[in-house]
Amino acid sequence: MAASLPWSTTAPAIFIALWLVLVIPIIAWKAFARELAQPANAWPLALFGLGVVGTLWSEATWPARLHGIDPLAKLLLIPFLLHHFQRSRRGIRVFIAFLASCTLLMLLSGIVLYDPALKIAPTASDGVPVKNYIDQSQEFALCAFGLALPALQRLRQRQWLAAFICLALIADFLANLLFVASARTALVYMPVLLLVFASLHLKRRAALLLIAAASVAGLLVWTTSPYLRARVADVAVEYQAQDLNHPASTAQRLNYWRTSIKLWAEAPLIGHGTGSIRSLFEREAVGKTGVQAEVIGNPHNQTLNIAVQWGFVGVIVLYAMWASHLLLFTGEGTVEWIGMAIIVQNVVSSLLNSHLSDFHEGWMYVLGIGVAGGMALRARRLRERSTAARRAQANCGADHD
Repeated sequence: MAASLPWSTTAPAIFIALWLVLVIPIIAWKAFARELAQPANAWPLALFGLGVVGTLWSEATWPARLHGIDPLAKLLLIPFLLHHFQRSRRGIRVFIAFLASCTLLMLLSGIVLYDPALKIAPTASDGVPVKNYIDQSQEFALCAFGLALPALQRLRQRQWLAAFICLALIADFLANLLFVASARTALVYMPVLLLVFASLHLKRRAALLLIAAASVAGLLVWTTSPYLRARVADVAVEYQAQDLNHPASTAQRLNYWRTSIKLWAEAPLIGHGTGSIRSLFEREAVGKTGVQAEVIGNPHNQTLNIAVQWGFVGVIVLYAMWASHLLLFTGEGTVEWIGMAIIVQNVVSSLLNSHLSDFHEGWMYVLGIGVAGGMALRARRLRERSTAARRAQANCGADHD
């Protein structure tokens, strides 16, 4: 599934279904039932349950209500992944498969930039072989920052070849983002990821040097990348379009957010119910023109997406889920950093998109948190057993004395 996710939407669904068929017969159900009460499992289940219960007070049609549950259904997989990868030693292979697949996609991206005829699918953007530039940016940014700690560790251990490979891949992924195809959301969360990495894994002086070097590199990229300058400059142009009759991304988002906040205020506690966003926007569009007349089912902000449907209750559950998953990755190892990067990327990007609800970014979150979280829990349990064994041995020695 991890290998197919950058390329397809159908294949990941097939592979995850096959994985469940193989794993369900070997689940330790008593342990699994106990684990469901843990916050990292309970909050995703609560958010899905809220979506199911929210159908009862929704004014949308029943097909729309059932469709509104779909984006949350993927959260049901998190307990299975956390349970399995606490016991499996093969979790790292999932991340290697995803990295290898994204590396191939990155190489193909550079090729189709110069020869669009080699695209696998008819995409709207140059340098994007399949899907779209938003999904591709999410993948490449995660790979680049996910490799940051392994690169640092190899440098510290003087493993020069491995360090060079990691740094080369990081540079290639970032170059693709900054010169070939990039979602502007990536330009928001990449500085945040850099600051989080520096604060967690570098001493103060090294962190300041990294931030200074990144700032200089950013200025160089800004002067040498017409693509990047155009992407940023388009924000101001699109903002001016909010009063015009042609669509523009920035103007559309501002209108979606204004309308969503108004709808949230109408039902602040429990919202308008599951699947209600589109019908509410249809109501608000009556008699209006331009971007204000657009009807959408996704306000391009995860908090507002939840708030319109399930109010403050839904927002509390959403942020509790993010917080519970963040607490899985309090260690300083590679797996903990990967999990931390996945959460930070999802939370920050969800300020400008509904990335937890979206198919591709949502599955990146579920798969990444499930695998990395299971591996982190396994490592934590082994450390606790080792500590307990040492204490028992010390106590035995003291009693013998």
